[in-house]
Amino acid sequence: MSEFRIHHDVNELLSLLHVGGGDGAEVYIDLLQKNRTPYVTTSVSAHSAKVKIAEYSKTPEDFLKKYEELKSKNARNLDPLVYLLSKLSEDKEMLQCLQQNAKERSEANASSATSTSFAIPPTSSKMSMQEFEELRKKLGNVTASSQSAEVTRKMLRDRHNKKNPTQPNPVFPNWVYDRPALIGDFITGTSCHLISLTTAAIDFYGTLPLPAQEQALVDDLLFVLIGVDGRDITAQPVLGRQNRSFIVDPTLDMSVKELVNRILPVASYYSTITRFTEEKWSFEYGQVNHALTAAMRTLMKEYLILVTQLEHLHRQGMLSLQKLWFYIQPTMRTMEILASIASSVDKGDCMGGSTLSLLHDRTFNYTGDSQAQELCLYLTKAASVPYFEILEKWIYRGIIKDPYSEFMVEEHELQKEKIQEDYNDKYWDQRYTIIQHRIPSFLQKMAGKILSTGKYLNVVRECGRDVTCPDAKEVLYTLKERAYVEQIEKSYYYASKVLLDFLMEEKELVARLRSIKHYFLMDKGDFFVHFMDLTEEELKKPVDDIVPPRLEALLELALRMSTANTDPFKDDLKIDLMPYDVITQLLRVLAIDTKQEKAVINANPPLVALSGLEAFSFDYIVKWPLSLIINRKALTIYQMLFRHIFYCKHVERLLCNVWISNKTAKQYALHRAKWFATAFALRQRMLNFVQNIQYYMMFEVMEPTWHIMENNLKSASNIDDVLCHHTTFLDNCLKDCMLTNPELLKIFAKLMSVCVMFTNCMLRFTQSMKLDRELNRLSLEHGTMEGPPTQSERTEEQEKKKLTSKFLAEHVDALQSDAGFEATISKFDSNFSTLLLDLLDKLSIYSTTDCEHSMINIIYRLDFNGFYTERLERMAIERSQKAAA
Repeated sequence: MSEFRIHHDVNELLSLLHVGGGDGAEVYIDLLQKNRTPYVTTSVSAHSAKVKIAEYSKTPEDFLKKYEELKSKNARNLDPLVYLLSKLSEDKEMLQCLQQNAKERSEANASSATSTSFAIPPTSSKMSMQEFEELRKKLGNVTASSQSAEVTRKMLRDRHNKKNPTQPNPVFPNWVYDRPALIGDFITGTSCHLISLTTAAIDFYGTLPLPAQEQALVDDLLFVLIGVDGRDITAQPVLGRQNRSFIVDPTLDMSVKELVNRILPVASYYSTITRFTEEKWSFEYGQVNHALTAAMRTLMKEYLILVTQLEHLHRQGMLSLQKLWFYIQPTMRTMEILASIASSVDKGDCMGGSTLSLLHDRTFNYTGDSQAQELCLYLTKAASVPYFEILEKWIYRGIIKDPYSEFMVEEHELQKEKIQEDYNDKYWDQRYTIIQHRIPSFLQKMAGKILSTGKYLNVVRECGRDVTCPDAKEVLYTLKERAYVEQIEKSYYYASKVLLDFLMEEKELVARLRSIKHYFLMDKGDFFVHFMDLTEEELKKPVDDIVPPRLEALLELALRMSTANTDPFKDDLKIDLMPYDVITQLLRVLAIDTKQEKAVINANPPLVALSGLEAFSFDYIVKWPLSLIINRKALTIYQMLFRHIFYCKHVERLLCNVWISNKTAKQYALHRAKWFATAFALRQRMLNFVQNIQYYMMFEVMEPTWHIMENNLKSASNIDDVLCHHTTFLDNCLKDCMLTNPELLKIFAKLMSVCVMFTNCMLRFTQSMKLDRELNRLSLEHGTMEGPPTQSERTEEQEKKKLTSKFLAEHVDALQSDAGFEATISKFDSNFSTLLLDLLDKLSIYSTTDCEHSMINIIYRLDFNGFYTERLERMAIERSQKAAA
């Protein structure tokens, strides 16, 4: 049992027992992990556990009866459960805890019951015993009729036709079921008539001498043994799935009747087997049951030959009751085993793999009885032939031909082209699935490999290539698992190698992944410089005003102008304008399967329309079968990583633009303005933060993780390993880039917002200076409308420019005296410092408590000179004091 399964089962058990508080589930999980063994509970320990529970039980007969009933239905995990219950019954502390828990729950239920009153209508009169008996018989008949074979057949037929509307099940004509004389079992419709005849002849047969009675009973028994009522022995009607019983003339001699009662179980077994074979040969019950009934019919032919030989002896006058009993004894054990198997299959509604599991378990249970084991082995081999034929087509060619839904692998109709639209890789996960109750117990360990083998071959086959395993051999059932296990493993290794070579060599999977890395993880730096220079003005517009074909044309131009032009897959790169920004997208993904999911999904859209920069993303065209690896889920993660880095690049460009515009302001008399120096320092701190965050994500997270994935792909042995390595790479990138932690994500988003607002403020301040200077430059160059400027006009313009510059410098100094701009810059500085300290503090906490050691590199890069160390230590001390208080 896996560690995840242990966690799940322990938590589920504690929730069902309503146990809270204490040490929690971790204590029990640790104990289970320390004490678990690789050995399965044996039948010997299960038997002793069953006996022990029966001893503790107040009604041991009922418990044993229920156990045998579940065992006959082939209930899985029954013996381990019984073993667990026996161990619980020995633990006195556990028993006391359970009793106390039950007492508290009963008290709680009683208190809740008293709070609500129910009016119980009084009964008008008591029911007599006769009425009660009649009602019981009616309910029994209704139950038996509701479980009739016709209802079951109709249910199976409807289920199959609903699943396969183009291939409906064939149906036998009604006269096959309406004419009871065609069935080899007793005709129950005339039993009442035969009983009346027997009653009328009691006086006659009771007065016969003993030899005459014996000969008459031998004649009757030969009829009863082949499903025909006799004169002194008549069959009782059967309700549901009961065993048939018989009525013997009570006036017969006691010794004769005793011998007859010993022989009659064979007739009962014959009736059970005949009913089973007549019912299960219908199309609706599947090929495995067809093969089982065919094998049983072969054995029944041998039985009928024996009865024929006995009849021949009887006609020669050489057969007595003692001889009949002697000749029938070897067959009795065979008939008993066949009837037991038929009843178990019938009770458990077994089909396909479940029938084979039952037969396999019976074969192993008869280990000490060689003849019984050989019989069950014969039946299992015969029944497994159609199942193994389906298995061979699946593991050798990747085809499922399962008309009656018996095979362990079920196929679902999914279009592989829609994998581009689905978030999850539905085709790979849901096109073919394992159905647990259809897995034969002897193939349980190999179920995963069987599923993967067919899936691998199916992918290659759907790409137009014919694949057939070169080591294909007939798979046969044996008691030694090694024979068919080796065949399954050979086909598995062949299928995994074929698909892996197909994807790696012919479809160039690694080259495709490198191409995606060039664009989504910004591997090609010059391409992004060209692209952002070309599209900056277009992306500043609201997303509704952007023309996508224009962006596509600019993308094409940037690709042709940069080193990305050498990428053979560059034409698969597309533009995608998302309906929400990256933070909203990440929060929606992180809220899946949480309490906040509905609140996040149903949240009102933002009032401010998105700009092109906030909505911009790349998309990538991936065709089958590469879409199995680069599916919509993987592309969505790539998009989130790209949008995160792209927005950081955008903020960095804004801060660099502020640095360029500030060069214009330096020529004015601003050296006395303290707020301007503070603004320069704050801009540099913001730029340092954004650049270091980008460096950390691209060179300390993505590049090392990519190289690890690339090395792992070289050693991958199958496509599942490739999927696992690729998914691990994306998950590690998301986690280490702080995109899976909503708390860090929100702080980071606020920091980016502060940077953007600061750049807007600074750009607005310098814009007026730029406009005035531009007006002065234009008037100086062009002069008046009459002609080029004269020397006097040039002198006059220069004087005006000096006066304007002086006025602007005085105006800016006036702003300083107003102290409004200084307060604004101070507020920006305070907000940025507070948020940055909060981010660093949270990073230090997560790097120590959640073992996210890679995130601590951000602190080292941002706090390279120890500027924030003292404040972080002070915050840690305050936090520890609050926790202690």
